[in-house]
Amino acid sequence: MKVNEIILRGIPAAPGIKVGKAHLLGGEDYLVQKSSISEENIPTEILRFEEALIKTRKEILSLQEKVAKGMGTEHAEIFDAHLLVLEDRMLIEEVISRVKKEKIAIDYIFSEVLKRYADVFAKVEDEYLRERISDINDVGKRVLRNLLGKKHMGFEELNNPVVVVAHDLSPSDTAMMYHKSVIGFVTDIGGKTSHTAIMAKSLEIPAVVGLETATQQVKEGDPLIIDGNSGLVIINPKQETLGKYERKKEKIRDLSKIYITLKDLPAMTLDGRQVKLAANIELPQEIPSVKEHGVHSIGLYRTEFFYMNRKDLPSEDEQFEAYKYVAEEIKPESVIIRTLDLGGDKFLSQLQIPHDMTPFLGWRAIRFCLARPDIFKTQLRAILRASQYGNLKIMYPMISGVEELKQANKLLEESKKELRARKIAYDEGLKVGVMIEVPSAALTCDILAKEAAFFSIGTNDLIQYSLAVDRTNEKVAYLYEPTHPAVLRLIKSIIEAGHKAGINVGMCGEMSGEPAFALLLLGLGLDEFSMPAIAVSRIKQIIRLVNFKDAQDIAHKALDLSESKEVEKFAKEQLHRILPKFYLKS
Repeated sequence: MKVNEIILRGIPAAPGIKVGKAHLLGGEDYLVQKSSISEENIPTEILRFEEALIKTRKEILSLQEKVAKGMGTEHAEIFDAHLLVLEDRMLIEEVISRVKKEKIAIDYIFSEVLKRYADVFAKVEDEYLRERISDINDVGKRVLRNLLGKKHMGFEELNNPVVVVAHDLSPSDTAMMYHKSVIGFVTDIGGKTSHTAIMAKSLEIPAVVGLETATQQVKEGDPLIIDGNSGLVIINPKQETLGKYERKKEKIRDLSKIYITLKDLPAMTLDGRQVKLAANIELPQEIPSVKEHGVHSIGLYRTEFFYMNRKDLPSEDEQFEAYKYVAEEIKPESVIIRTLDLGGDKFLSQLQIPHDMTPFLGWRAIRFCLARPDIFKTQLRAILRASQYGNLKIMYPMISGVEELKQANKLLEESKKELRARKIAYDEGLKVGVMIEVPSAALTCDILAKEAAFFSIGTNDLIQYSLAVDRTNEKVAYLYEPTHPAVLRLIKSIIEAGHKAGINVGMCGEMSGEPAFALLLLGLGLDEFSMPAIAVSRIKQIIRLVNFKDAQDIAHKALDLSESKEVEKFAKEQLHRILPKFYLKS
C-alpha cells in the first residue's frame, strides 16, 4: 500500500536536520483510584508520602548532577524549580491535612492537589509561567510513580537512533536524552522559551515544537525528517524529498568545514566594509561556547535571568561577580549589558507584580526599573563596579522617549555618586546606549541620538509593536513578518538617524542572524550584528563573499517592494544568486 508523504509545520526550537524512525513517547498519566483508609492507617500513608518525596528528591539531585557534568551547571539549574516544588510546605501540608481529614489514600489526595496547582498556572496568561506547568507535572509524576511503585519508561532501553515524538517533554525527559540514541525530537505543544527548547540547543539535536497534531499523525517506526532550521517535520518522506535533504545535509557539512577556517578572520566585505559580529548571551557560563565559535564580543547580555526561578533578589555583589567575569573574559572587546527587562513573557514571582491584561504593553523593562529604583540602582552599581575590569557598556530596554532615557541616566548618576562615597572605582568613560524596540523611539531617533552613545535595534519587539502582532500568539504568528515594508523602513530610518548623529547602530534581534535578512541589513548600513553564537560563522561567511555596494543595491530594491513575501523571496533569490555554493535554499 502506498503511503503518502505528510508535511507538518511547527516552531523551530533547535537547529539541525536529521532523518530517522519515530519513537512515540507516551505520557505517564497514572490513574489513581479513590480509596478510603482507616484512622490507624493515616500515619502509614503519611510515611509513604514522605518516603516518596525523599526518593524523588534523590532522583532529581542525581539527574541534576548528571546534567551539570554533561551539559553545564546553567542547565542543571533548571531542576532547582523541581526541587522547590518538592519543598513547597503549603503543598505538602495541604496533602497531609486532607488525608487526616478525609481519610482517603495519599496518592489520590496528592494527585488532586497537584491538579489544582496545575489548573491555577494554566489560567495565567504569562507564557513563562504557563510553561512552568511542565515543572509541576514532571515532579508530580515522579512522586506518584514512587508512591505507586511504578517503573519509569524512559530512554534507557533505546538501542537504535530515533526521533522522539511526544505531546510534551519535561525538562528531565530532555536531559535524559543526553548521550542516548535520540537524534531529535518533536512535540505537539511548547514554545521557544520552554526549558525543553533551551536544553535541546545545548544537546545540539534538532527540535520542532508546537506541531499540534504530531502524536496523532505519526505512528511508531514511521520514517521522519526533522528540520529544526525551518520548523518542518516530514512523515514518510518520498525518495525525492530524502534526496533533497541529503543534499542539504551535505551542504551543512561542507559549510561547517569552511566555518572553522573563518574563526579568526574579520567580518569584511570584498570591497572593504567591515562590520562587527557579536553574540547574545543569557548566562556567564555561555562564554566558553561563545569563544569556541570565534566570537570576540557580546552585543546583548540579557540580565533578567538572574532574577528568575529564585526566592530572593540577586545582591549587588552577586551581580558584580557575574558581570566582572564576563568583562574579564571578553576584554579588550566590548560587552553590552542590557539592564533588567522583566515583564511581557518574563515574570518575577517574588515581587508579586500585578498581572497585566496586556503584558507586552504594560509595566515592564525600563518602566518597571524607573518605578523600582531600589532594584534598578542595585544593578547599575554592580555594572559600574565591574566596568573597571573590562570594556562594559550599558543599554536600556524599551525606551519610548527621551524623558525615560534622561530619568534612567539620572539614576545612573546617583549610582555613581553612591560608589564614589564608598570610594569604589568604576570606568568614568562607560558608554550608555538605547535599545530601539518601540515605534515611538524609532520615530524620534534623532532626539534620542543626542543623549545616547549607541543604538541597538531589538527587532523581536519592534516587529510585534509595529505590526500589532503578539509574537507568542500562535493564531497570529503568520503576521509576524520581519520583511514587512514598514519594518524595513523603520530600520532604515534608525540607522540613518544614528549615523547622522555619529553613533553606531547595531541589532540584537533574531533578524540579524538570518542569512537573507542579514544581507538586507548589511546593505542598509548596519554596523553591528548580534545573534546566538552558533549563527555567527554563517553570517560572517556571507559578509566576506559579497560587495557592500551589491548589498546596498539589493537593500534599495527591497525597499521598493510592497509586500513582505515579495521582499523575503527577493532577498533569498539574491543571496542564492551571489552565493550559490554557500546558501542553503529551503
